[in-house]
Amino acid sequence: MDSDYKKIYTGSFIVVQLIIDKLNALGITAIIKDETESARLAGFGSSVPGYQDIYVNVDELESAIPVVESVKSELEA
Repeated sequence: MDSDYKKIYTGSFIVVQLIIDKLNALGITAIIKDETESARLAGFGSSVPGYQDIYVNVDELESAIPVVESVKSELEA
């Protein structure tokens, strides 16, 4: 992964999609990394199936973090 990108969230597919939708609405381009799918394609199992990582460019980090926090707090409410 390019060093210009930082991981901002790891979680289930559903939560990742919620976050991605909100980031896209703000014009923030995020990258989803799915270790489960990579492992499956390589012929290995995965310890936490269905979990994905979200990465954003460091230039967009300041705008992206509040989106993640907002989605997490909505889900906890």
